[in-house]
Amino acid sequence: MNNTHVTILEIDANAVLHNLTYFKQKLKPETKVLVVVKAFGYGSESVEIAKIVEDKVDYFAVAYTNEGITLRESGIKKPILVLHPQIQNLELVVKYNLEPSLYNFKIFDAFLSLADKKPLMNYPVHIKFNTGLNRLGFWHTDVPTIISELKKSNNIKIQSFFSHLAASEDINEQEFTVGQINNFAYIVKQLYDHLGYEPMIHILNTSGIINYPKAQFDMVRLGIGLYGFGNNPEETKQLKNTHTLKSIISQIHIIQPGETVGYNRAFVANQPTRSATIPIGHADGISRKLGNKNGFVIINNQPAPMIGNVSMDMIMVDVTKIDCKEGDEVILFNHQQHIDYMAHKCETIPYEILTAISQRVKRLVKK
Repeated sequence: MNNTHVTILEIDANAVLHNLTYFKQKLKPETKVLVVVKAFGYGSESVEIAKIVEDKVDYFAVAYTNEGITLRESGIKKPILVLHPQIQNLELVVKYNLEPSLYNFKIFDAFLSLADKKPLMNYPVHIKFNTGLNRLGFWHTDVPTIISELKKSNNIKIQSFFSHLAASEDINEQEFTVGQINNFAYIVKQLYDHLGYEPMIHILNTSGIINYPKAQFDMVRLGIGLYGFGNNPEETKQLKNTHTLKSIISQIHIIQPGETVGYNRAFVANQPTRSATIPIGHADGISRKLGNKNGFVIINNQPAPMIGNVSMDMIMVDVTKIDCKEGDEVILFNHQQHIDYMAHKCETIPYEILTAISQRVKRLVKK
């Protein structure tokens, strides 16, 4: 069914390409680039993002198997790393030629068993090591067992060893981060010494690319940077905004003094007030924390504060001082500073503002 919703998320293809080029300029020519398109491409549209950059990158990564299947069914041919596969989906991983991250012995043994049963030959897998994030990954003490298990089978081939930095954006955590990088390099050396071949290695995320360029190794993983955010305001200024969220005014009310707007009568007019209703709400990713003048939208180049509580499908804004009419365009956000402001008001980070945008909002790629 075609999405006819008037609330639209515009994705700027040229901005995506600009951001990719900006980060590539920080890399050595031989460093490969993996682009992260999990969570619908950080709230945008994973397939469209992948199509925009496919001929300019080496790898894609998704969180879950179904995200990789979506890319394959849409014609994406590049290698796809599944960062958090589950045992019950490993058959699908193989069926769609996805590359699993194996992060503990349970999933490692399950995939090895599947590979031997089929049998597969040199099937590409990735081994994840935990170096301090303590989320997913083998421990350094697991290395001898991993090596002995790998020597038993020709049915899998390690494409890469990788780890993930816990605080690469925080200069105050430099000592910890350098320690992570060094621990990872030590683990890899042990593996290389016994494996007989040298898979790719990678540890840097967006902030890592910016702050730890000497740790590029063979590949880097570009996530939030592709979508317009660096790890500080100066870096973000070099990037272009990729997400623009737009809607329209559905109705305008004149609210008399003493009358109220929205659930729980949260806004009380103390003077005649023009209130505009917009078809977007907390079910679309507009946090209730932005109600009651914490958030604002832009109408005809002027800010209009949100009044009353955010509803599931609607917000109301004060347009008393704005020359506007029903049907006029409303900008929920169209630059990184506005997204940062919303994140600050919601006590969160830009990632959450972007990934919260509901799938009922229509996506439109601007080329």
